[in-house]
Amino acid sequence: MGVSALTARAYPTAPIAPVACFGIPADQQRLDGPDDSTRSSGKGAILVGAGIFLSRVSGIGREVAVAAFIGAGRVGDAYRAALTIPRLLQNLLGEGVLSASFIPIYSQLVEQGRRKDAGRLAGAVFGLLAVITGLVVLAGWVLAKPLVSLLLWRLSDDTADLTVELVRVMFAGIGFIVLAAWALGVLNAHRRFFLSYAAPVIWNVAQVAFMVGAWLVWHNVDPATRASDIARMAAWGVVLGGALQFLVQVPLVLRLVPTLRLSLNWRRPDVGVVLNRFGPALIGRGVVQVSAYVDLILAGLLAGGAIAALGFAQVIYFLPISLFAMSVAASDLPEMAREQDDPEALVRRLQTGLDRIGFYVLFSAVAFITLGGLIVGALLERGQFNGDQTVQVWWILAAYSLGLVASASSRLLQNACFAAGDAKGPARVAVVRVALAAAVGVVLMFSFDSYAVINGSVERLGDFKVLSPLSDAERADGAVRLGAVGLALGSTVAAWLEYGILRHRVRYLLRRRRPVRGPTGRLAVAALSAAVLGGVLAWGLEPLPLLVAAPVALLVTGGIYVVLGRGSGVAAAEEAANLMERALAQVTKAARSKNRGE
Repeated sequence: MGVSALTARAYPTAPIAPVACFGIPADQQRLDGPDDSTRSSGKGAILVGAGIFLSRVSGIGREVAVAAFIGAGRVGDAYRAALTIPRLLQNLLGEGVLSASFIPIYSQLVEQGRRKDAGRLAGAVFGLLAVITGLVVLAGWVLAKPLVSLLLWRLSDDTADLTVELVRVMFAGIGFIVLAAWALGVLNAHRRFFLSYAAPVIWNVAQVAFMVGAWLVWHNVDPATRASDIARMAAWGVVLGGALQFLVQVPLVLRLVPTLRLSLNWRRPDVGVVLNRFGPALIGRGVVQVSAYVDLILAGLLAGGAIAALGFAQVIYFLPISLFAMSVAASDLPEMAREQDDPEALVRRLQTGLDRIGFYVLFSAVAFITLGGLIVGALLERGQFNGDQTVQVWWILAAYSLGLVASASSRLLQNACFAAGDAKGPARVAVVRVALAAAVGVVLMFSFDSYAVINGSVERLGDFKVLSPLSDAERADGAVRLGAVGLALGSTVAAWLEYGILRHRVRYLLRRRRPVRGPTGRLAVAALSAAVLGGVLAWGLEPLPLLVAAPVALLVTGGIYVVLGRGSGVAAAEEAANLMERALAQVTKAARSKNRGE
């Protein structure tokens, strides 16, 4: 139901200087650290993007394995629900909260050359985070059954029992991922981006390895039983992968922070500042987690398979957000914290980042809407995942994609607020965003659940439902229904609300006459042309195998988008066009060399 939020309520706009943050007189601060606050975040974004690219490619590989070995039916619902419930930990205590509270303060200490204080701050935050995480993991194990019963009361008994079993195992794995987010924060502050964002590859590979191993052992077993056993093994892959994702970052953290001292010292002034920011950020992320649970609860009221289909669509939907929005936002956050006393520099960095994010994400939205059937089919359609489920996931993905630009841009705008010391703002509007997304979703989802995909075509089954859930018999009839499309449309409406409020909030914080703007308007011609061409190609390439049709369609539409976007004045479009020209020149040169050799 969206990824972040911001309120329009006014807060003081004066930037938070290090003196105000730490309560330490200026003449006692060490300022002998490297003065590179104006360093371009381009290299950092590239490294983050490379790491995220590897992790997301491995994540797609994991989803391919889930679709093939577990599927999008009853067991798929249990697996996806079990992975969502423990993410309470990741959303409450993970990267989002640490980005708002820990990273800006730690980055300032490093920038000021106060290495000893930085090491003690990092150690205290880790100690407190580890204690809280351990307690939540224990509570999750004990309360797994009540949690599942509370959130998914309409699940069948066998699906609910499997979900409880998986939840208990996965809680431990997500706990390790929270600790990995602490390591990521430390490495980002030292401008070491690649390892922390590539580390999730291990998490994904562990799950795939466990699923493949389970299939090799039980491939002759009844398919329903085999899917359940594979899901159980995948849960243990979550645990091992989470532990390895944390441990692989520890050596570099220790090398960069030789003064690291683990403690529970919450009385230090800098720790107090982190905790003061941690609370509001925790509330904001708590609302986001409520949003995830609302999605889960509402999907649990729909026909069987809705939870799994929603999960598959979200994984693909978040791919461009992760590659383009998170890479820019993550690399820019430490730099924004360093530039908080220079609003003009911060605005320039923000505008550049929005242009870069918008250029790539806008094409992603166009591709998901017009070519989504080819993309989903090429990625997932095999094993337990059939063609009707491909159409189901495509519709959900297309509905989400209508708000993709807003969701992606909000990541960077929210970081601008964090850098300006506004950690409370996101918590306020998040409540409104969740309520709006849920309200729109409830109004639409039962109506869409009246429609099902049958042999690739969308047809209405039975009476048209408005604010009325299907009966238990209808929910269990095995039809591939579209109720989750309503939830995705609710998320889109909320995403645009969030984006609009966030733009005006940043304008207020930075005392700008006009809000910063994304590149969507300047790229309208390129986007519309790519959309029309994408629709034609999706129809014309249908006879070809999906693994051929999808990449061909993406390359052609992407090329047209880049060529037409070159004259838009968006720097990222010019960069992409130059890159494409160099690539074509290399291909041409290689072809000529080959011909001369022959």
